[in-house]
Parts: sequence; structure tokens; C-alpha cells
Amino acid sequence: MTVQTLFTDRRGGFSAPPYDTFNLALHVGDDPDAVGRNRALLERRIGAEKIVWMEQIHGDSVRRVATPTPDTVSACDALVTDRPGIALAVMVADCIPLLLFDRSRGVVAAVHAGRNGTFLRIAQKSVEAMKRLFGCSPADISACMGPSIGPCCYEVGEDLAALVKKSFGREFMKGRYLDLAALNAAQLEEAGLERSKIAMPPLCTRCSPDHFSYRGEGETGRFAGVVWLEP
Repeated sequence: MTVQTLFTDRRGGFSAPPYDTFNLALHVGDDPDAVGRNRALLERRIGAEKIVWMEQIHGDSVRRVATPTPDTVSACDALVTDRPGIALAVMVADCIPLLLFDRSRGVVAAVHAGRNGTFLRIAQKSVEAMKRLFGCSPADISACMGPSIGPCCYEVGEDLAALVKKSFGREFMKGRYLDLAALNAAQLEEAGLERSKIAMPPLCTRCSPDHFSYRGEGETGRFAGVVWLEP
């Protein structure tokens, strides 16, 4: 089964500043018509039958996408499907867009791994959903993390830093800087994924001029990670 993945950036769309230009989120204050045009452009670019979005709430709910498919699945932070031609999307502007896929079973998942979701172990729960719903073996699952805020820029308060050290381990804090990607990678390994099949973020969103960053900009857009099975 052929799996396709894509991480967008902020270039090449229709949105005006501060959402310039390829914002894909309807909830940030952008012109809905511009967002609709951006989403339509993305659908044409990837060639999937449709893209399914999430109403992300920084929780740990994982939802299965079957047919008929909605345009948006409410109140969740992970989607999983075995349906070819249906693309699953996660929107971010510092959080980790985590894409999971099992080529042998033909199963894919899109996961919103922000700080709260990571503390709730959303990555592990998504792997569990792939196992429970489709019989996937963690050894066959690959993970790909897209651009997200790095330990170079993710400073947290002393109380939160102490909580991370106590609950997950000191190795995920560099002083007061949280390594969110390393924490998700560790949780995926705990869920049974092989370390060699976990791709880490290629860059930090706050450092990158090509990606939206909520911490860096405040009012801004959202880019997306998208995963799908080719029909």
C-alpha cells in the first residue's frame, strides 16, 4: 500500500497578513473565503478524494474516519483510517504534526501532539487505536513529525519544567527548555515503535520564516501535516 505524506508551509496561498499566505485554519480570524481557497488548492495539490480536518481541542481523543466522511471531525486530536483516497490533516503553529502509517495493513493516522496532548500520551493512544481498530503491529508502524517548536525556543515555567522532570524524566528538559519532540519519540518507543522508524522534526517553527509560529507571532495562521493512502 502506498502512503503519501505532506507538510505544508506558509507560502503560496491567498490569505492576507498576518495569515499570509497559506493559512488552512478557519478558527484564527482569517477570511473564510481565503481559507476555503487555500484548502481547495491543497486538495488539488495532493489529489486525494477529500481532506478530513479536526476541531482540535488539545486533548487525547482519537477518532476513526470511515465513509461517508465529514469535512471536519469535532472535538478530537487524532484521526485514523484505512480508507484509500481520504487524506487526514492536522493543523499546527508550533505543536507537533505527527503522522503515523502502517503500509502492511494500509492504515494511517494524523495526530495533534501539542503540550497537553503529549502529557496525555496522545501518540501512544493513537498507536493503540491502530492496533485495536485495524490489527496493526507497532513494529510495522512508522512515525513522521513535521516542523514544530524546538528545544531551542520552547521555554516553559519552573513549575512546568519540574512537572516534566518528575513525570517523564529530566532528559526532556534543557534548563527551562522543553524538548517536545524527544518526549513524543520516547512515548512512541514505549508503544512499541522502532526508533529507526521515527522521523524527528526537520526544523523549529519559531526559527523558520516559512512556517507559522504562535509563540513567535501570536496572531497567525496554521499549516498542516497531511497523510493518505493512494487509491
